[in-house]
Formats: sequence, structure tokens, C-alpha cells
Amino acid sequence: MKNILIIALGFLFTIGGAQAADNQAASTETNESNTLHWAGCGITKKAFMKELAAEYEKIYGVHFVLEGGGATKGIRRVKNRSVNIGGSCRPKIAGAPEERFVRMTPVAWDALVVMVHKDNPVSNISLRQVKELYEGKIGNWKELGGNDAPIELLVRKGKISGVGSTLRQLVWGNPDQEFKGSAEYPSSGPLEKAIVANPNAIGISGISSARKRDVKLLALEGKVPNYENIKSGSYLLYRPLYITYMARNNPRLKEIKRFIKFALSKRGREIIRAQGVVPYLDAIALTSKQKEQRKIVREMQEQRLSGQVQESQSEKP
Repeated sequence: MKNILIIALGFLFTIGGAQAADNQAASTETNESNTLHWAGCGITKKAFMKELAAEYEKIYGVHFVLEGGGATKGIRRVKNRSVNIGGSCRPKIAGAPEERFVRMTPVAWDALVVMVHKDNPVSNISLRQVKELYEGKIGNWKELGGNDAPIELLVRKGKISGVGSTLRQLVWGNPDQEFKGSAEYPSSGPLEKAIVANPNAIGISGISSARKRDVKLLALEGKVPNYENIKSGSYLLYRPLYITYMARNNPRLKEIKRFIKFALSKRGREIIRAQGVVPYLDAIALTSKQKEQRKIVREMQEQRLSGQVQESQSEKP
């Protein structure tokens, strides 16, 4: 009788344990169904993702787990399905198998901005000066109208980061352009923090994150990188910010599309605008101006080079 009682109790504990495990699994499954894992560039994250995700959760009960790591991760982690959804501040690289089939929906506009320490006396920089700075032809702040001190140019590591790739395309039209930097950083956050602490540092990042740092943002060709100048395209170095996802065999596709629809909706655009960021649909004309944007940049560079040649010739005896 005693043995029977022990067996019966063991059976009951087994059933109880199995039920508890089933309940835990069901709870985990429910939580996963109400969670979207996002990874991507920190600039996109700071531009609108945190605020959009919080509002979306209030309305639909879907929680976002947000990770940074850069634009490349925002595309490639979506491709390898280690996250459900991502963010990028650059388009896909043509022919890269790690980025093939990833869908990209533009949601907002960002701009590349030149950052310096808050106490730096320099307030404006030209495209020619940006070009020569990154080519190693300018090395002292007095060449930019500042103090007599060496320039420490901080750059992003690699050539396919969101900032690095966009800068190479817009200013040089060459994705393989080499930069002569003093130090390299794996992502925009550490680079921005380094400029906050270094009076001689200079670097470029996206305005959506740079504007939240205690730094000075330089005007470019006399145009400050504010909301209106980016929206109108008069500030030249603008670019889209994307939401990325996989459409093929994606069990979360319906939820992802609903989030994108929300981001582009009237309420979504209000949230983006409240962060000082231009919603994509508010400046849709910039899409058609992107080719013109590169043409303007190229012509300005050619005009300056031509002016330099004429000035040099006029100085000859």
C-alpha cells in the first residue's frame, strides 16, 4: 500500500511538473507573439524608433526590443532572421548576397552633419573643405578658420556603415573612397561621445542622433542643418531612414506591415515630427531631388576647383 501511495504521489508530481512546463511554454509563446525584435543603426533608433515603438505598444499591445549596432546589422540581421525587423540609414549594397531580398521602406529623412566640440570657434564648413579634410589635405584648425591646433578627424570603421557609405556616395560618388582619419569607431554613438570630450576633434554623423549630444553642428555651405533646410533640400547632405524586413516566409509579416503603416500614418508622422525629424511623406519631393542633389554637390566642387585654377593662374608672373 505504501509503495502504491509513493507511485501515485510521483505521478501527480510528474503531471503537475508537465502542466507547469506547458504553462510556461504557452506564456513564452504568447510573449513572443506580442514582441518584435528590432536591430539597426543607432541614428534611426534615436530618430524615431523608441517613440514610435512606445506608442505602438500602447495601441496594439506589441512590445519592441530595440538594439543598435549600425545600418549593416539593420539589413543583414533581418536577412539572416536573427531579428524580425530592422532600421537602416543607407540603401542596400547592390550585389551583396547578405542583403538580397531585404525589403526597405523609407520612413523619415536624416542629414549628415559635421560635428565639433562645443567650444570650437569654427561655425561653417564648405563641401570642398569636407572633401580635403577626409583626403588628408587639411590638418590644422587654422585652415578652417579656427585655432592653431592639429585636427583629429574621427571616422566610422569600414566603408559600408550608414554614415560612411552615404558620405562617400554624396561627396565623392565613390563607395571605395579612402578616409584619412585619426581614429576609427565601430558605430556613431562612440564617435559622437568622443567629439563631446575632445576640443580638437571633428567628425560626421546623422543629425537625428548628433543633435542630442553636447556638440556644435557646423553649417554646410552657409546652410544650418535644421528641420526646414533638410525638408526643403537646401541643406545638401540629406538621406532617407528605412525600416527593413523580410517578406518571404515571414510569420510576423502582417504585424511588421501594420507597424510600417502606423509609422507612415498621420499619428506616426506627428511622433516623428515631435522629435525634430522630417517624416518621409512630408518631404516626398526630396526623392526626385536626390539625383539633382548629387549633381549640385558635383557642380559645386567643380566650380571651386575651377576657381582655384583661375586664382592660381592669375598669381603667375
